[in-house]
Amino acid sequence: MKKNPPLPRQAALTGGFRLPQWLMHTVVWALLFCFPFFFSGRNAQSVGWSDYLRFIIMLLGIVAVFYANYYYLVRRFLFTRQTGWYLLNNFLLFTLLVVLVSLLMEQIPPPQGRGRGGPRPDEGQIRALFVFFDYVKYLFVAALSVAFRMTESWYKMEAERAELDKSRTEAELQNLKSQLNPHFLFNTLNNIYSLVAISPPQAQEAVHDLSRLLRYVLYDSSRARVTVEKDFDFLHNYIELMRIRLPRHVALQTTLQTASPHTLIAPLLFITLVENAFKHGVSADKPSFIHIEITADSRQIACRIRNSYFPKDPQAAQDPARPGLGLSNLRQRLNLLYPGQYTFAAAPSADVYTSDLILKLPGELKIEN
Repeated sequence: MKKNPPLPRQAALTGGFRLPQWLMHTVVWALLFCFPFFFSGRNAQSVGWSDYLRFIIMLLGIVAVFYANYYYLVRRFLFTRQTGWYLLNNFLLFTLLVVLVSLLMEQIPPPQGRGRGGPRPDEGQIRALFVFFDYVKYLFVAALSVAFRMTESWYKMEAERAELDKSRTEAELQNLKSQLNPHFLFNTLNNIYSLVAISPPQAQEAVHDLSRLLRYVLYDSSRARVTVEKDFDFLHNYIELMRIRLPRHVALQTTLQTASPHTLIAPLLFITLVENAFKHGVSADKPSFIHIEITADSRQIACRIRNSYFPKDPQAAQDPARPGLGLSNLRQRLNLLYPGQYTFAAAPSADVYTSDLILKLPGELKIEN
């Protein structure tokens, strides 16, 4: 199955291509510095050098406020929850820029032809109005800078969180894949040892089944997906090895059928249910049964296991509704791998324990190429 190349972290998070940060800033500021020329031309008044110089001085003040907040003040004070110091530093910055810009503006001569005659308004009121608008302008720019920095910080935290979630999920899946009972290998080897004297051909077949089972656990189960055929072969080998240990009074029926053997699924999903059936479904001296039916097609896998119930765990006997560690791990794996795509129920009823798992398969993982 062909895999798409991984996207960069932020591009993957936003679902598309993002321009480099420095290029976006350059383009925006270049457009702003050229803004006066967009309204000059054949049908509009041309921009004089003094007017453009005033515009540049005003814009440089905006640039200073934006980047002072973007690169220092927001990170130094807002991110450390020192709002009072942040506001004070911005107020001092605004005041410094207002004074500096006013001094620079006074050094630029007014454009030729601009009349000075007529009644002159109160210059003090005009200056105060301009100062007020300068503060409002810088406050708006500072707020815009905060919004940019906060948004960028959010994207970064989301990317890091996604990376941590991915690492945590992979670690959990690696841990939860260890579903085989640690006593299984020891007991199986003991049974094979006994078969060597009784039935060497059967012991040889058991060794072959065990080698294939261990190969699957060690190598195939490390993959994210395996074919249904391989997983069913693993279950078949496990069941045949467990059959060696069963007393004569245990009725074992198994059905493992698939109409789509190349459908891809997560490995080792059903072994917990099969293992529990053998663990709690067999009595040493009472009639017992284990019925295992697992069928699969390209759309879903249905697993139904019924067995007689002889709980080995005293806590499970006292509280049958309490899930064991194996079932809790299985639910956790299903939530990680197939969220919202499965139904699972496992509970005893009288002396019979029933496990039902129906797994909906995603369409993109139907066929292995």
